[in-house]
Amino acid sequence: MPPRTELHVSDIEEYPSADPESTSRGGFTPVLVATAVVGVAGYVITWLVPFVIGTAAYTTFAIYWSFTFLLAAGLSGIQQEVTRATGPADAAAVPPRSRLARALPFALATSLLVFVIVVVSALFWADAVFPEQGWAMVWPLAVGGASYVLLTVLTGTLYGSAHWRGVFWVILMEGTLRLILIAGTLVVTTDQVALAWAVAIPFPTTFVVIWLAAGRRLVQRTQLDVGYRQLVWNVARTVLAATGMGLLVSGFPFLLGVTSPDADPDRLGTIILLATLVRAPLIVVGLALQSYLVVLFRGTAHFWGLLLRLEGVVLAVGAVLVVAGWTLGPAVFALLFPEEPPIDGSLIAVLAASSTALGALCITAPATLSRSRHGLFTAGWVVAALVTIGCLLLPLELEARTTLALIVGPVCGLLVQAVGLPLLERRRA
Repeated sequence: MPPRTELHVSDIEEYPSADPESTSRGGFTPVLVATAVVGVAGYVITWLVPFVIGTAAYTTFAIYWSFTFLLAAGLSGIQQEVTRATGPADAAAVPPRSRLARALPFALATSLLVFVIVVVSALFWADAVFPEQGWAMVWPLAVGGASYVLLTVLTGTLYGSAHWRGVFWVILMEGTLRLILIAGTLVVTTDQVALAWAVAIPFPTTFVVIWLAAGRRLVQRTQLDVGYRQLVWNVARTVLAATGMGLLVSGFPFLLGVTSPDADPDRLGTIILLATLVRAPLIVVGLALQSYLVVLFRGTAHFWGLLLRLEGVVLAVGAVLVVAGWTLGPAVFALLFPEEPPIDGSLIAVLAASSTALGALCITAPATLSRSRHGLFTAGWVVAALVTIGCLLLPLELEARTTLALIVGPVCGLLVQAVGLPLLERRRA
C-alpha cells in the first residue's frame, strides 16, 4: 500500500524524541520528491514561455520572474531563521513563554511591511525596470511578496517541527500551480501583466490551503526560542544573506539585464535562458533544501563528516554536468529551441561549472547557520553577491562578464564560509 500523503494536523503528533538525525533524514524523501517535481515544472516554464513568446519578449518576463524570486529568495531568510528557532511548545520554557516571540503576529506585521516597501520603492524603479508595463507589474509583485512572507513563516514552522508531509505539500502545490496558471494564461494571451499575476498567485493560494489544513493548530503546538527583539535581529541577518543568495540565483537575470542596457535583446535573452537551464539541476535542489539542511545539520552528531560527504556529491554531480554540457549541450539546445542561433559547448560547460561552485555554497551556508553563526552565514552570501555585481560591471563582452560573475562570486563566498566556520568552531571548543 502506498504511503498516505493527505495533509492532516494529526501527522504532527509528537516532536520526535528519538534520534534527531534519523528524524531529519526521514524527511529527505518527501522533500526531494516534491523538489524534483517542481524542478521539472520550472524547466517546463523556462522552455514554454520563450517558445511561445520568443526570446526577445522573454527578456521582460525573465526580469519580472527574476525580480519576484529575488524578493522571495531574500524573504526566505525568514524561513531559515524560523526553522532554526522553532521547537515544541513548553509551558516551562526559559525564558517564559510570555516573553517569546510568536510566529503569526510576526508574519502578519512583516507581510504588511513588505507590501508597503515594494509599493513605495516602485516610485523609483517601476518605469525603469518595466518601461512598457510600468506600475501594472508592481501590484502582482507586491501581493506576491507580502503573501510569500506568510508562506515562508508557515513553511519554516513546518520544517522546524519536522512536519514533512506539510513541507511536501507546500513545495508541490506552489510550483505545480504556477505551471498550470502560466500554461493556461499562454493559451489565452501572451500579455506580460497576465503572466505576472500567474507567477504571483500561487504564493497566497498555497498559504491559505496549508493554513486551513494544518497551520492554525500547528502554531499552538510550537514556539520560537527567542523574543521579538532577537528574532528581528536574527531575521535581519538571514534576510540579508538570503538576498545575497537571491542575487546569485533567481536575481541574476535581473542583475544582468540592469547592467547590460545596450545588449542585443535576443542575445541577452539567450544568455539568461542558458544560465537558467544549465544551472537549475544543482541550484534548484540546493535552494529548495536550505531549510531541510539546517534541520539535518542541527540534528547530526557527525557534522563535519556529513558536510564533506554532501560537498563531494555536489562536486561529482557538477563534473557530470560540465561534461554533458560540453558534449551534448549544443544539440539539446538546438532541439529545444530550433529557431535560435547555435550555442557553443564551452559556454554551457562554464555555466555548469559555475553551478557547482554555487551548489557547494548552498551546502556550507545552512551548515553555518545550523551552528548559529549568523554573522559568518551572512558574510559568505554578501561577499558572493558583491563580487558578482562587481564582475558584471567590468568593461567586458556580455558572455565574458556573465561567466566571470557566475564563477568568481560564488567561489569567494564559499571561501569565506569554508575557512571561517572551522576557525570559529575551533575557538568555541
